[in-house]
Amino acid sequence: MSATPTTTSVSDYEVLVVGAGFSGLYLLHRLRAEGHLVHAVEQAPEVGGTWYWNRYPGARCDVESVDYSYSWDEDLQQEWTWTEKYPAQHDILAYLKHVADRFDLRKDIDFNTTLTGAEWDESQGLWTATAADGRVYRARYLLMAVGCLSAPKDIDLPGFQEFTGRVLRTYDWPEGEDLRGQTVGVVGTGSTGAQVVPALAETVADLTVVQRTPNFVIPTRNRPLHEGELDEIKADYPARRIRNKTHPAGVFRSDNPKNAYDVDDEERRATFQERWEGGGINFLGSFADLMFDQAANDAVVEFVHSKIDEIVDDPETAASLKPDGYPLGAKRPVVATDYYETYNRSNVHLVDVKKNPLETFTATGFRLADGTEYEVDTMVLATGFDAFTGPFTKMDIRGTGGRSLAEIWNRDGAKTHLGFGASGFPNMIIVANVGSPSVLANMVTAIEQHVDWISRLLSTMRDEGHTMIEAQESAQEAWAQTVEDVAAMTLWPNGDSGSWYRGANVDGKVQLFMPYAAGVVEYGTTIDKAAANDYEGFTLS
Repeated sequence: MSATPTTTSVSDYEVLVVGAGFSGLYLLHRLRAEGHLVHAVEQAPEVGGTWYWNRYPGARCDVESVDYSYSWDEDLQQEWTWTEKYPAQHDILAYLKHVADRFDLRKDIDFNTTLTGAEWDESQGLWTATAADGRVYRARYLLMAVGCLSAPKDIDLPGFQEFTGRVLRTYDWPEGEDLRGQTVGVVGTGSTGAQVVPALAETVADLTVVQRTPNFVIPTRNRPLHEGELDEIKADYPARRIRNKTHPAGVFRSDNPKNAYDVDDEERRATFQERWEGGGINFLGSFADLMFDQAANDAVVEFVHSKIDEIVDDPETAASLKPDGYPLGAKRPVVATDYYETYNRSNVHLVDVKKNPLETFTATGFRLADGTEYEVDTMVLATGFDAFTGPFTKMDIRGTGGRSLAEIWNRDGAKTHLGFGASGFPNMIIVANVGSPSVLANMVTAIEQHVDWISRLLSTMRDEGHTMIEAQESAQEAWAQTVEDVAAMTLWPNGDSGSWYRGANVDGKVQLFMPYAAGVVEYGTTIDKAAANDYEGFTLS
């Protein structure tokens, strides 16, 4: 950790990496090993990115632990011991701390460093980035490893400023916080809400869950790894990693090649049931056409609705928990443990604000449109993120001619060429974010794909004497349209889901489908072709 800087301190590097999560750590290791003068800045006091900040009770990844890890070092993947099928937040954070220590990465990271702005100096061909504490960084390349889900969305709850009780956000949850015995309200039933609700229900005296849009929640079926199971996986790691990288979702998954209506009703139901009992994202591989055929998706929706009816005792609560009006998958499917079962507890209550709107918060709780009032000691906000663009637009990033990235993206929507660059912002390279598979795949697989491509790019530029790369505006527009067109071939954009894939969860945000829905295999072919064709769509100079 660096010493406290003065306001006049300036540091010069070839590459400045913003963020020290999965992306930032691999970039730092890879580029340093290839001889680049690289440094990273991280706003947290520790490595981990989203897995540092999201410490809320029940936080867990929906990708299997043995796959949600780096593949680039054989010794690393052999020596690390995962204990559960799906890793908890503290296990992932411990793993990333181990990576930082094992590869001596901390010496090249400035922690507790929040960049407030970055400006491109056209005369020198350098980025000048300024931190909140006055430190200044100059670098040839600005690598934005900021994550897709790292900027919590603004609070948009009516009258929330009137509430005088305690407020906790799932993002940046206080370490060791215990709400045991309290009366608690939770706002939000997305991935975070579905994890935190069952965890809190175990200890709080009373829990009221405020739901705006119900989600499809798939059971995790998490369990400890069996004796010898990890050894078998490690022995098969080379082949397993290849299978991950050759699956569109970037993860080892046993997808059913049949379509939903290639089989009769009995087999279709049995297939759904088998996948439901197995748990996790394998459920999404029940049939090949679930995200392409509305009838197939209707069948899986009907199945999940029937499971909710089976599990939830109260018919009115069950009805409120059933997603309606959008396909399964249009919003990120939620994987959680005992979510629906939690509503059978006597200390848990569901408030459906689509049926009875939330009128306002009060000093002691909140009031619904019909006059019903709820009093709580603590409000927990699991209200989601300004996904993809939030970390960029919260900074004052200025490109050629002083143009503002925030102004452009807030006006026209977030557009990139191949997910790597934005026209008008030379040498700013984006990592596994908008315009790439990112959240529609195993993020670690997607990150490694991106970092490997960036590494080759920077080495090529060095070898060929180039010092600047910029996305061409025409190529950027074409790629943004490709991302939209690919999404339109699927059911992802359909219905009224309010999905953060399109930015629909943030009022006033320009809606474009932001992740590339064709998957990491097709994407890899596309970006490798561009690189082979002298980085087609980019201008190198």
